[in-house]
Amino acid sequence: MTSISSDWIREGETLKRSVECPDFLSAINLVSQAAVIAEEMNHHPDIDIRWRTVTFILTTHSAGTVTDLDVELASRIDNLLTSRTGVEA
Repeated sequence: MTSISSDWIREGETLKRSVECPDFLSAINLVSQAAVIAEEMNHHPDIDIRWRTVTFILTTHSAGTVTDLDVELASRIDNLLTSRTGVEA
């Protein structure tokens, strides 16, 4: 089973995680890198950008809940954050 960071919070039928980046450009770059992963998986999160804070919200809309696909995407986002510098992972 894929494991994810304890920074992911279960809210209803979603997984949610917010990340604070050092600045706005870093936040945009994080979103861009996460978008590449999402495209590869053909599983697209809701993403909210507020200045330097990025929030990822994952759910499988067709299932109406969190599925293994969401957990896998969360794990890949965790890995992305671990490999980046200047981001609170």
